[in-house]
Amino acid sequence: MSSTVVLESPARDKALREAADIVAVQQLILRERSSRDLGLWEQMRNCFHEDSTVRLSWIDASGPEFVRRSQEMAERNVKATHRLGPILVTLAGDRAIAQLGAIIDIPGKVRSVAVVVSTHARFVFRAERRSDVWRISGFDAIYQRDEINPVIPGQVVTIEPNELKNFRPSYQLLSFCLMSGGYKPRMDLAGTDRPELVDALTREVYSWAGLVPPR
Repeated sequence: MSSTVVLESPARDKALREAADIVAVQQLILRERSSRDLGLWEQMRNCFHEDSTVRLSWIDASGPEFVRRSQEMAERNVKATHRLGPILVTLAGDRAIAQLGAIIDIPGKVRSVAVVVSTHARFVFRAERRSDVWRISGFDAIYQRDEINPVIPGQVVTIEPNELKNFRPSYQLLSFCLMSGGYKPRMDLAGTDRPELVDALTREVYSWAGLVPPR
């Protein structure tokens, strides 16, 4: 004989509000990333608070400035796309942390060979509700590894080890790609090769939300 658990009205209302907030934050992240890939710059811009911060391999700036420079990057034919995993949302009142696995694909050329550099990372977003609207307050990445593949199977891509020696192992091919495109990659970001930086970022993000990092 099965039993059904019926939530009392206050508990049910709280659960519904939290579910709605989780979906709103998930949709915010998906809207921002899909806008980036599709070149919907105004829609992307509307996803960020004015005082938001974005700290990625090629930029440390506000959200609006990130959008502007992303548009410039696309106009220079550096057209990254993103493969996104499920989004885990941790709520803390009017603030939320959203985390997801992602693969960043950047097409380009190495010694005249068409390639795609694929960087595996974990995206960490901070979202905040102001005037009843959720927008992004912070965007960071934890870099894991990357790989490079020719667009045409059978072609050989050759990169000498000394060309990568000054780059971080967790995003060395991304850094090589960015440098080749005229961008100066940052070397101080969280990555699996620098666990202390991952820990510092995790503490910062959870402290911002007034939460204790999970163990």
